Amino acid sequence: MLWLNRIRMQHFPANFVRKAHFFSPSDDGLDADGFEQSLSDLSLFQVSGPASGDSPNAAAGIGTESAGEENSASETPTAVVLQGETYWSLSRTPLTSLVFTLPLVLAYEGGVLLLGRSHPRNGADVWLRQLLDGVGLGAYFLLPVLTVLGLLAWHHIEHDRWRYSSAVLLGMAGECLLWAVALVGLAQLQENLWSLQTGAAWEGILARLIGFCGAGLYEEVLFRLLLLPLVVWVLQRLGFSMFSAGLCALLSTSLLFSAAHYVGPDGDTLQLYSFFFRTMAGIFFAALFLLRGFGIAAGTHAAYDLVIGIV
Repeated sequence: MLWLNRIRMQHFPANFVRKAHFFSPSDDGLDADGFEQSLSDLSLFQVSGPASGDSPNAAAGIGTESAGEENSASETPTAVVLQGETYWSLSRTPLTSLVFTLPLVLAYEGGVLLLGRSHPRNGADVWLRQLLDGVGLGAYFLLPVLTVLGLLAWHHIEHDRWRYSSAVLLGMAGECLLWAVALVGLAQLQENLWSLQTGAAWEGILARLIGFCGAGLYEEVLFRLLLLPLVVWVLQRLGFSMFSAGLCALLSTSLLFSAAHYVGPDGDTLQLYSFFFRTMAGIFFAALFLLRGFGIAAGTHAAYDLVIGIV
C-alpha cells in the first residue's frame, strides 16, 4: 500500500521500506497486474534484499558454493533460514502467517463441528459466509479454504520461498502473548475489562474457547485483511490523497470493528466506554497488521480474547 510506504519513507531509512507501486492514477479499473501489486503492497516493511543483479540464491539468503560451504552445511535448517532473513521479516511473510494461524482455523472449524453447526458462530464468520451464500458459494468448508488459498496466493505474488522456521513460529507465539498482555494493560487502565460469563458446563467453556479462536481469525480476515486495503483503494479512486485514504481507512474499519460487537441478538449492550475501547483495540490490531503482518495480528487478537476469557 503505497499510501503508507510514502509516509514511512519520510521517517525511516529507505532500506526498511520496500518501494511499492499501487494503482496508478491512469488506471481505469482493477486489472490483474494492479490486483497482484495491491496484495504485494501489504508487505510494507521488509529488510532490504540484495541488489537486482544478485542471484536467486543470494536473494533467498542461501550461500552459494564456496570454500566455506562445509561450514554452512553443518548449520541447522533454522539457522540457514534466519541467516538471510531476520525474525522481523520472516514473521511477516504470508506463508509464515498461514502456518501460524492454521491451528486457529482447525481449532475453530473443528470445534464448531464438535458442538454442532447450529451452535452460535463468530459474527465475522457469519457475515463472511452470508456474503459467500449471496453469490452462490455456500459450501460449508469454502470459507476456511478461501482463507488458506488467499494467503497462499499472497505468498505466490510476493515470490517468497516455500520455507518457514519453527523458531520464528515460536517467537511469534511469544510476541502475540506480549502484545495481548499490553492490550490487557490498556484495558485495565480504562477500567474496561468486562467480565465474561463463566458456566460450569464443559460445553460452555469449550464454546468460548472455540469462539476466541474464531474471533482472532475471521475478524482479522474481515476487517484487516479485506476491508482495510479495500477502503484505501476506493478512497484513492475517489481522489483522496494517500495519507488521507490511509487514515480514513484505519479509523473507519476500526469503528466498524467496534460496532460489529453490538450487532445481532448475541451482541453486547452498547456502552460508550466499551465502544471507545474496542475502537482503540481495532486501531491496535490494524497497526499490528500493517507493521507485523496478518499472523501477528490474528494471533494477538486470539491471545487477548483467551487471556480475558480464561484468566
